[in-house]
Amino acid sequence: MAIGVAFLVSLFCTPIAIRVFTRLKAGQPIRAEGPQMHQGKKGTPTMGGVVFILATVIAYVAGHLALTTLPDAQIAQVEPTITALVLLGLMVFCGAVGFIDDFLKVRKRHSGGLSARGKLLGQILVGAVFGVVALWFPSTMTDATGAVTNTETVGSTTLSFIRDIPALDVTKIGAVIIFIFVVMAATNGVNLTDGLDGLATGASVMVLGAYAVIAFWQYRHWCADPAYTANPDNYCYTVRDPLEIALIAGAAAGACVGFLWWNTSPARIFMGDTGALGLGGLIAGMAMSTRTILLLLIIGGLFVIITMSVVIQIISFKTTGKRVFRMSPLQHHFELAGWSEVNIVVRFWIIAGIGVAIALGLFYSDFLANMG
Repeated sequence: MAIGVAFLVSLFCTPIAIRVFTRLKAGQPIRAEGPQMHQGKKGTPTMGGVVFILATVIAYVAGHLALTTLPDAQIAQVEPTITALVLLGLMVFCGAVGFIDDFLKVRKRHSGGLSARGKLLGQILVGAVFGVVALWFPSTMTDATGAVTNTETVGSTTLSFIRDIPALDVTKIGAVIIFIFVVMAATNGVNLTDGLDGLATGASVMVLGAYAVIAFWQYRHWCADPAYTANPDNYCYTVRDPLEIALIAGAAAGACVGFLWWNTSPARIFMGDTGALGLGGLIAGMAMSTRTILLLLIIGGLFVIITMSVVIQIISFKTTGKRVFRMSPLQHHFELAGWSEVNIVVRFWIIAGIGVAIALGLFYSDFLANMG
């Protein structure tokens, strides 16, 4: 239900957003120092991320309404949770930071919007607020007898790969600091990837789809489910609200697919920093809530590769005065090498898919290894 509603809302509301932003002259300014072939995109409406962020929130509500219609035996996590507050809050408020940046770009008619320091402070503030909420508010889920069956928080005080690593306990304060870093890395990673029509949108669909699978698998093998843990040989996941995580991940993926219909080459609208930072914030929240923070490096492998291309370019130029790539981020290097935009996007999508496939393989192999 959530995926379908998000897809339809995004698919049919994006053309409305195109008309509205065109009428408001909210066109995307293009950097003069960027690839010359991008100058033809100047004036394309931006801030399209507003649509799929709104579609995700609407779909979340629809998903919960659908849960209330299920038989009592099947109802689980019907009421909204702190997990949803954290995940949707990260998406909305990181998106708000991006919206301010997009608004300033449009108003100034210049590609320089919010200052780097201002954007960084916004990301730190959002990460800190929701990191605290994620670490200080445990679940109070009870069974039919009233006994508390789940006291997990959204986040964990230990580092995690496929699950928590108990030996790497960093305390609550340390966990919040690490989460702030993850939010900054994920938001900037998606933002740097958002340089070609549909590239970041398609890659995000794969990453969010992977988290929907991971979270639903955790729900089906959940330590808070007495029907599953009745068998002591069953391996379970100590997370909070996994069905809620799967619902939101699926809704966001569906919303991105609907947006991709209009965002694919030649794009009629861009997601802007509104969408890129919103998606990055949500993906960071997914890694924290599913206890797969280090696995994010593989799931979001494309984002990591593109971010590292920028880091390498900056370090090389500042230390040697030479550039490793014709231009960074990496997708622009291949543009200047003569690759067509569509070829770059599809091949980069393949790389994103490979990262997702490897991550899901590692996740499932860990499950098999731990089953009794």
